Amino acid sequence: MAARSYERSVPEVLADLLGQMTNLFRTETQLARAEIADKIGQVGAALGLIVGGAVLLMPALVILLQAAVAALNEAGFAPHWSALIVGGATLAIGLILLLLGMNALKAEKLVPNRTIHQLKEDASVAKRQVRQDQVTQDRVRQDDDYQRAA
Repeated sequence: MAARSYERSVPEVLADLLGQMTNLFRTETQLARAEIADKIGQVGAALGLIVGGAVLLMPALVILLQAAVAALNEAGFAPHWSALIVGGATLAIGLILLLLGMNALKAEKLVPNRTIHQLKEDASVAKRQVRQDQVTQDRVRQDDDYQRAA
């Protein structure tokens, strides 16, 4: 059997693996930072829109609610019932909007899922590489043992 032109020793394989893992970790860290920065930007934009919308909606809402109370008064409702109906409906709608906004800002929606998925993939590849290198080293040892025995 012909001698292999390039055989790597276990220390060489481990050193190479360590170097590749270090580089991979550095790259994945940069990806995580970029993704987290993107998520922070999304949160900032969402909060800006919420605040801007709230500032513009408050005076408009007050005027519309006053008009609704006046319309119910003219329809024959007593003033206190008109105010209670409009106030109750406004409270219900406000609570629904508040819950929807809080749901959009939940922590699980801000998790860097792409980075986590990529890290899992990288770990799987590294495990396969270690196994493959170990199998290759075992085959080399078997070939060497076979050549010595022959």
